[in-house]
Amino acid sequence: MLQASILRPGYYLHPLGKPLSWSSVEADWEFEVGGEAPVIDALWPGFVDLRQSPPRAFTLPEAAQLPALARALACLNAPSSPFWTSKCDVYPSLKPGEFDVDELDASPDDAAHATACYIDVLPGNGWQWDHHHQAAAACSHLCRQLHAIPLRCCRADLVIRACFVPGQQGLGLTAYLTACGPSAGEAAATLQAALTAFARTLGADSTVE
Repeated sequence: MLQASILRPGYYLHPLGKPLSWSSVEADWEFEVGGEAPVIDALWPGFVDLRQSPPRAFTLPEAAQLPALARALACLNAPSSPFWTSKCDVYPSLKPGEFDVDELDASPDDAAHATACYIDVLPGNGWQWDHHHQAAAACSHLCRQLHAIPLRCCRADLVIRACFVPGQQGLGLTAYLTACGPSAGEAAATLQAALTAFARTLGADSTVE
């Protein structure tokens, strides 16, 4: 599979070897809390606690579809990370009506193929989002950091949701990442680059709290 490579912090190489445009990652956040809004059930029946062994991320079936997802999960569940993850999934091929070309800053040719994934992310290491303003501030900061990354044809949609852990209730984050490209391979490569950027921004060296 084609992969985008890191040249230096914040600079990415097109999977075919050409420098990517300096357009930035599209990113936005919103609340979906209360009423019939979905919630994050952190310890759902299929939960794998990657905090105990981050390399287990590479054994997940989703990792076979999107290798960068395993690397992102390992980063986000590392001992030094201020976050941990509870669930993820991959959508290898999106239909035209399932994504917005304009929101991906893509031309019609660049939007011939699209792919996506999501990760449920929760605060950890002794702190949590007990109040809406904490989650809002963290997601706003994360979006600003993602906007500074020069990678086009991709976006991150951050959805703040109620999160349930046995004996504890707070807020968590479902991060949807979407990418497109003129071929399925290039769309997947851009999504992998976006995942790498997202994990590095939110992971061990994160200033997001």
